[in-house]
Amino acid sequence: MLKIYNSLTRDRQEFVPIEAGKVRIYVCGMTVYDYCHLGHARVMVVFDVVRRWLRATGLEVVYVRNITDIDDKIIKRAQENREPVEALTARFIQAMNEDADALGIERPDAEPRATGHVAGMIDMIKVLEARGLAYQSSNGDVMYSVRKFPDYGKLSGKSLDDLRAGERVAVDGTKQDPLDFVLWKKAKEGEPSWDSPWGKGRPGWHIECSAMSGALLGRHFDIHGGGQDLQFPHHENEIAQSEGANREKFVNTWMHNGFVRVDNEKMSKSLGNFFTVREVISVLSKKYHDNPKKAAEVVRFFIVRAHYRSPLNYSDHHLDDAEHALMRLYTALDGYDVTDAPVDWSNVYARRFRDAMNDDFNTPEAIAALQDLTTELNTTHKPEDARLLRSLGGFLGLLQHDPREMRQGPITAGLNVTEEPDRLQSTATVGRTMVITPPTGQVRIESYAPAITVGYSPEKIERLILDRSAARKAKNFAEADRIRQELLDAGIVLEDTPQVTTWRRS
Repeated sequence: MLKIYNSLTRDRQEFVPIEAGKVRIYVCGMTVYDYCHLGHARVMVVFDVVRRWLRATGLEVVYVRNITDIDDKIIKRAQENREPVEALTARFIQAMNEDADALGIERPDAEPRATGHVAGMIDMIKVLEARGLAYQSSNGDVMYSVRKFPDYGKLSGKSLDDLRAGERVAVDGTKQDPLDFVLWKKAKEGEPSWDSPWGKGRPGWHIECSAMSGALLGRHFDIHGGGQDLQFPHHENEIAQSEGANREKFVNTWMHNGFVRVDNEKMSKSLGNFFTVREVISVLSKKYHDNPKKAAEVVRFFIVRAHYRSPLNYSDHHLDDAEHALMRLYTALDGYDVTDAPVDWSNVYARRFRDAMNDDFNTPEAIAALQDLTTELNTTHKPEDARLLRSLGGFLGLLQHDPREMRQGPITAGLNVTEEPDRLQSTATVGRTMVITPPTGQVRIESYAPAITVGYSPEKIERLILDRSAARKAKNFAEADRIRQELLDAGIVLEDTPQVTTWRRS
């Protein structure tokens, strides 16, 4: 039985879909004027896991995540860049998709853009105006009158008076009440605009999601998600708009993921601790010997192993810890021919995993089950345990890459490297072919574009492992230790098991 924490009721509730066997989810997506940061990554990864698990329980999932492609920040950035709004948003939508793909996030079933649903927004505003919930202010904007909606504040759990006294409410003399929010903005010179009954203008931010979710999922649907920062005012305002216009319940279950913190401080541009997804992956990829797949999955693992409602503290130490934990799982899988297979839910580790995920998507406990299964696999070496580990990891979007590639990584890129029988012996350049002499077997070339790490080839490493194995069998432990040290000096770590010796780049 799946239970989900509902931000509206502030408790865990048994999840029962509105339509048997089918669940409809809407998640607030990106405002596309810049690259995705770690906060965006957390939202995308969290609800990707939610979607995967709902599907694993046998439900048909319809998942919608919107794109805000018209907004004050977008217009400002386009003006600063002296480029059309459409060009700016197209560029950052592509970048967002690249980041999502790198993190293993499945594409939504629908990804509506605000500019494609302006007509529906105008229709909803007209209904709100007819019901006495909207008015045109003296500056030409159309505002929502929160005092006219009795349930305003039910998501945040605050009364109107409490909210009015809050620091986040700005004073504006054109409003009937300081809490009133904009539905339609009067056009300004040089800004994108649409015709409407109130003159040329563009939609406010909050009306976008009410209109798009209703158009694609219906007036009443199962789950609405987003970051904790959206609970008020954005999601509170969505409820007021949708329930005010439709006179029926908007959403059954509200889900909000926690904030991202950086070294125990709130992530913000003003503190200089603001990191984009691609920056983090790029830095980690270089650290892992140019292995972007590994870098991206470490970021995903780092996000998934924290409970989605908890704060997520980003630091180099936590990323290193995530890398070690993930590589332990991949190391256990190395050497097994793992194919997809149905999960045996009677298995004790599978049951633990399922129970954890059914308890409000408790991914920390689910990963603990994977870690204990890894210990079992390392002891018993049963192929069925390896298959189970990979299959359960797949529900979290993890452990789907080749274990050897994840642990060892690529060795060259952009160069042809000639290796002499035992070592790289000389350095020369002929066209775009280089022959390199590294004293330890590894060298970083900074003067050649692109910068490339060249090390011992996999064939050479395997040959040395065989030589070491032969030395150990001959009880020539000094030679075996010498080979291990030679590989360690070259950045290669050996890991011995009773059955086989594996290796990874340090």
